[in-house]
Amino acid sequence: MPLVEVTLTEGRTPEQIRALIHELTGAVERAVAAPAANIRVVVREVPATHWAAGDVTIAERRDETPVADTRAPIDSKRSTS
Repeated sequence: MPLVEVTLTEGRTPEQIRALIHELTGAVERAVAAPAANIRVVVREVPATHWAAGDVTIAERRDETPVADTRAPIDSKRSTS
């Protein structure tokens, strides 16, 4: 029973989410010959303020939220072990 999990930032319409589910189901059905009824798709939406890369959130990248530089400096010499 294939399970596909997708995480997106919020903001898509219900129609877009439904189209994504439809396309993913079809792709899995074709790729691994799984019956559509056995394919599970989970779509998670998260706020743009809760997803970051390189210590910058998607909201900050989009200029939705001003960047307040309150972050502590990262000590690159500190051991992580």
